[in-house]
Amino acid sequence: MTQLRIIVEKHPDGYVAYQLGLKGVIVGEGDNYEEALKDGKSAI
Repeated sequence: MTQLRIIVEKHPDGYVAYQLGLKGVIVGEGDNYEEALKDGKSAI
């Protein structure tokens, strides 16, 4: 299993999560940290 680093950033309209180390753009979003992280993991 490969480990990936997921970055979660707070923006004025919610949170955005993206992964480092993958080709392409994979982004998750949510109203809070947990939702964005879950959506980012789901996108992988």
